[in-house]
Amino acid sequence: MKRIFSITLFVLNMIGNSCAYAEKADADKPTQVEADKMVYDDVKQINTFTGNVFLTRGTLTMKASQVVVTQDASGYQFATLHGGAGSLASFRQKRDGGPNLWVEGQAEKLEYDGKNDVVKLYAKAKLRRLDGNKPTDEVEGEFITYDSRNEFFSVNNAPASAGKSSSGRVKVIIQPRTEAKQ
Repeated sequence: MKRIFSITLFVLNMIGNSCAYAEKADADKPTQVEADKMVYDDVKQINTFTGNVFLTRGTLTMKASQVVVTQDASGYQFATLHGGAGSLASFRQKRDGGPNLWVEGQAEKLEYDGKNDVVKLYAKAKLRRLDGNKPTDEVEGEFITYDSRNEFFSVNNAPASAGKSSSGRVKVIIQPRTEAKQ
């Protein structure tokens, strides 16, 4: 019997040393994009960047072969990143709560919702929370949703919208927490 394996890692916040949210200052920063090519549709508010795309917004960085950025009437930005042949799209963002807390992820496709600070990772998805360069939590699956405002993520073996399960499983590595030495 095929089942969609889902794991909600809310409990990680309960055992963590401190709450850490996405860098709040990033929301007020401009978005800078570097690419080999850009096509812009002013009427639809759609920017399509192709070729070694590098997007920066405060501490948020994203890399992909193609990035499509749209903007709604309120000015919120949404990005869809595609990894391209043999490569994955990736993102990295500083988290509030400490001087060197980060989250990073990669997948064949990423969707970033700037209004709600949610990243969705599709196919070969991996997400890591870091304290400096040391991973604190690592998850892998075919579909990951990461809500940076609430420090909440879920991992599935297939996107809920796919309406099917896959034979894949999710993988989670939870590092032991250490008390700060006094």
